[in-house]
Amino acid sequence: MQRRDLLRLAATVSALSVAGRLFAAPASPARFLLVFLRGGYDCANFLIPYSSSYYYEGRPHIAIARPDASAPAGALALDGDWALAPAVRETLGPLYQQGQLAFVPFAGTDDLSRSHFETQDSIELGEPSKGQHDFGSGFMGRLVQVLGPSGPIAFTDALPLTFRGGADIPNVSLKGIGKAAFDERQTSLLTGMYAEHHLESAVADGLELRQEVALAMADEMVAANRGAINTKGFALEAERMGKLMRDQYRIGFVDVGGWDTHVNEGGAKGALANNLDNLSRGLVSFSQAMGEQWRRTVVVVVSEFGRTFRENGNNGTDHGHGSVYWVLGGAISGGRIAGEQLAINRATLFQDRDFPVLNDYRAVLGGLFRSLWDLSPGQLERVFPQVKPLDLKLV
Repeated sequence: MQRRDLLRLAATVSALSVAGRLFAAPASPARFLLVFLRGGYDCANFLIPYSSSYYYEGRPHIAIARPDASAPAGALALDGDWALAPAVRETLGPLYQQGQLAFVPFAGTDDLSRSHFETQDSIELGEPSKGQHDFGSGFMGRLVQVLGPSGPIAFTDALPLTFRGGADIPNVSLKGIGKAAFDERQTSLLTGMYAEHHLESAVADGLELRQEVALAMADEMVAANRGAINTKGFALEAERMGKLMRDQYRIGFVDVGGWDTHVNEGGAKGALANNLDNLSRGLVSFSQAMGEQWRRTVVVVVSEFGRTFRENGNNGTDHGHGSVYWVLGGAISGGRIAGEQLAINRATLFQDRDFPVLNDYRAVLGGLFRSLWDLSPGQLERVFPQVKPLDLKLV
């Protein structure tokens, strides 16, 4: 291992140690997790607008059939307009019926680039779309600054843009399940490098914490093989995330890829359905791992944009605009479709192709944050400048 790699690792464990000590006992018991679906998921084949005949006209090959009482494994009707995809009926359906899940359709940003990277950056920054952007400050980093000691953590390989500017925020990759964070040789080299250095204690603490997390992951993987739901990938990560946020951390971020469905998306079954199944099972695992802390938890699932309302020539969908956000947790008043809505037909589509955005993401998140942490107008202005929070009465 090169010296520059050791220095990078040392900085990582030092930051993790500092964050672990600083945020060990946050004042607020509330928990918040943002799940970012990178790739722009197709919300119309998740929350199905089954009252719209144009949905079926525009998607002759991939539309999901209307709810049917004689088909108990089909779409689950939530009201007279919307239904849940069959892939998540057994996982998210009970949460919705228990009032622990709500959906906000026609949600998103006013970014019209339809670029994954530009729109993802725009959302993570949380700044007004017009004007110069500060790429050193993301909205979750500013939230941490406003709240003070709040136990933030990113379940990512590198610190995401949204957490920039939030001081010492650890990021923990949950890949490489069951492997120790550092082997004996690496640990010895790092310890030797910082012997009698002012960072010696911080590095030692960080190494110990990362080893403990790695061992905990290994134990949980073994336990998962004893009849636990195998949800592949995210679900395994979600259970570990739940235990870490239950016991130590309070504000989390995770991103999940694989949602760019230009080709062979599928309908009730297929690529999108498989992704939704894995994601929803992971969220259920997360809720169960949170234990009693689930009643203090809010999870929001977002994506950079939706997909085109009509299918393309490859039985898929292209980059769109408006999306459907999910809000779930034991701390919410759910079981409903929230926010401004409209009837969906060709005339109401945005630019004759997409869901319009009627519920600005900054206003939606701002309203949730204000209620969850009782933020003052000045505090909310620091997190989301120049936005009027939208009170959906979910928290």
